[in-house]
Parts: sequence; C-alpha cells; structure tokens
Amino acid sequence: MARKFFVGGNFKMNGTKESIKSIVKNLNESQLDSNVEVVIAPPSLYLQLAADSIKQPNVAVSAQNVYDKPNGAFTGEISVSQLKDSNIHWTILGHSERRTLLGETDEVVASKTKFAIDGGVSVVWCCGESLEERESGNTVAVVEKQLAALAAKVSGADWEKIVIAYEPIWAIGTGKVATVQQAQDVHAAIRGWLKANVSDKVAEETRILYGGSVNGKNCKELAKEQDIDGFLVGGASLKPEFVDIINSKL
Repeated sequence: MARKFFVGGNFKMNGTKESIKSIVKNLNESQLDSNVEVVIAPPSLYLQLAADSIKQPNVAVSAQNVYDKPNGAFTGEISVSQLKDSNIHWTILGHSERRTLLGETDEVVASKTKFAIDGGVSVVWCCGESLEERESGNTVAVVEKQLAALAAKVSGADWEKIVIAYEPIWAIGTGKVATVQQAQDVHAAIRGWLKANVSDKVAEETRILYGGSVNGKNCKELAKEQDIDGFLVGGASLKPEFVDIINSKL
C-alpha cells in the first residue's frame, strides 16, 4: 500500500500568541497538497490556540511531550487525557533534546509511547545518533537499540499509531543535513529492522520521516527517496517555507 506523506512541524520552545496565529494563518491561506498529512507542535501553552485556529482539513495539532501516568503529582507534565480533552490527538516523543538534555532513556520513551497509544493519542517517535556515534560507524546499531526498546513495549495494532522520525542529532539545528543517500540508507535500515523483528506489514506501512535541518531548498530531493515518507521539521516550521516543505512532492 502507498504510505501517505507526513510532515510535522516541531516549534520547540518558540512562539508567542501572535507568531502562532501568524503561522496558522499562513497555513490556512495556503494551497496545501491534500495528499499530505500535517501536524504542527507548538509549545503546550499554545496548543488550544492552534487547535481552535486551524481550518485546513489535513492539518492537526500535536503536543511535544506527554507523561506516562494518568494524572497526579507530576509538576510540569501533561497527561494523555488532558490532550484528548483539548482535542489533541498527536504527540512527539523521544526527540533527541528530550533524550540528551532531560535524560529520557529508550525505555522511558517507549513507556510514554505505549501509554499515549493506549489512551488514543498517536505518536511521532524519534530516534537518531550523535556525531560521535555516526563517525564511529554505529548509526544503525544505535537506532536499532532504540527500536528494540520500543518494540518491547508496543505490539500489533499499536504500530498503526506510530510515525517514526529519524533525526541524526548532529544535523538538528546545526544547518548540517545528512546527504540524501545517508538518510535513505538509515531509513531503509529501519524498515529492514521492522521487517525482521516486527512484521512485513508494519515494515511496509509504517511511515519513516527525516528530520535534521530540513528546509525549503533540500526537501524536494529528500522526498524522492523510496523510504523517506516525510519530514519532522524544526526551525523551518516557524517560517513561510514550511508550506514549500509540505508541498515537496508536488
């Protein structure tokens, strides 16, 4: 089956009421490829604002994080039920900034992923290697370890609620981009791992995104690759060129 192209915009800790309104207005007024599924992930403070403002039928709003407990004394966290209550049905989990800056392990990310899915929230699940790991030839081993932790928690129909985002840490926010071949090779390795360790169906149907300094100039070349099913965009999602990235298959 053909995998529907998917583009996510991770705003990270950026934005104000006015800038979020401006970004959403630009999306609402743009001609977007109707064959692309789009999610934007503003800071949690602005999730409701974005959700209430989006008019495009193929654009949804995503959280940047969610906790793996239903409620309670977890200061600063956000729950699956709170997202659902606000009509938010996506979250990003496992982003390298959460892993490296906030110490989230593969197992913690996998636990959050399972909890989100069980609660009815789909997940953009991130994986990737550091520059040191890339240079030592351990890229695939690192990503496979992250995948193994995920596969230990999720199974069966859970995979239908997961979009994988491969984001080499050394290319996030640095302006450095993996070459088209580097990106395709890792995407193919991820799909091969899913085939060998999960199922042919999951390997064929799971969308695998590339993230790491994607912009309006490099997106079209990356989008041509067989195993690149879209993008998770950082800084460029705050700019008008985000529309060009969404439309990169046109």
